Amino acid sequence: MPQKTKLIAIVGPTASGKTSLSIELARKYHGEIVSADSRQIYRGMDIGTAKPEADTENGETRNEKGLPMLHAPFSILHSQGIPHFLVDIKNPDEDYTVAEYQRDAMAAIDGILRRGKLPILIGGTGLYMRAVLENLDIPKIKADPELRAQIEHEIKEKGLAAVFKSLVERDPEAAYIVDPKNPRRVVRALEVAIATGEPFTAQRKKQEPLYDALKIGLNPPPEVLRERINLRIDLMMQDGLVAEVEGLAKKYGTWDMGHGTWKLPSALDAIGYREIIKYLENKISLETAVEEMKLNTWHYAKRQLTWFRRDAGIHWIENATEADRLVGEFLASIKEK
Repeated sequence: MPQKTKLIAIVGPTASGKTSLSIELARKYHGEIVSADSRQIYRGMDIGTAKPEADTENGETRNEKGLPMLHAPFSILHSQGIPHFLVDIKNPDEDYTVAEYQRDAMAAIDGILRRGKLPILIGGTGLYMRAVLENLDIPKIKADPELRAQIEHEIKEKGLAAVFKSLVERDPEAAYIVDPKNPRRVVRALEVAIATGEPFTAQRKKQEPLYDALKIGLNPPPEVLRERINLRIDLMMQDGLVAEVEGLAKKYGTWDMGHGTWKLPSALDAIGYREIIKYLENKISLETAVEEMKLNTWHYAKRQLTWFRRDAGIHWIENATEADRLVGEFLASIKEK
């Protein structure tokens, strides 16, 4: 059996330190980074997603013959001198599926390997990670407009929380990967579960993994993580998050004057954006928006941890030194084979 290619995966909740660790390891081990973040893929969503600060940005990704690659991440964001793939590849009003992410991430990883570099997959979107690391077979299930309308009507009648509860009853694992406050995500998950008769999370079947992956997990103490989350959000506000959200709403949304609300693409119905939107719609004060952001982010971080902790293959670490040791041993063991 041929030896599988090596890959480092860094997982953990938001604000746990994944970005700084990945850059540190990339520098030492000649690595390049592939993002597994379902919000950092969108252009303009920078402050609210804690996107790595760009040094420069190249144009197209090209193959070894200098020709543009098909089905690949077309831009490379360089942060602190390290290439980052799958950041800033879509506009917020463009759809992007898990299957498309899997395709693009694998294309980016293959390119990194061809250049003789170490691929480092990093992110907190558990389904993105699974799609690549477990080589998931992702079925293409078409939307059912009639069923979707029925679910949306149920949300209006019973409320989003009640419909989300119905989803979790059908598919308990959905509680960890579907944002309970994002109606579009809830509707899609329930639509798939009803249409197929199988849980939403069971639609993706494991296949033979393509990579020999070392999975490293970051899990700071709860009080430390919560403090980091709160500090990060305070810094986002100082850096101009309100202006960022307002600019995106005007560019990609439609203002409904009669109801005093914004009609926005689903990408902007995310933590950090939906709270500011409520403020811009004069539904809550800015202070309340910040408080909600901190609480919602904390709850999201706990869901991320619950999801990742179920993977017995993750090596949970306490500091960068431990990660360095694990990577060094992992790469050395491959050279010995």
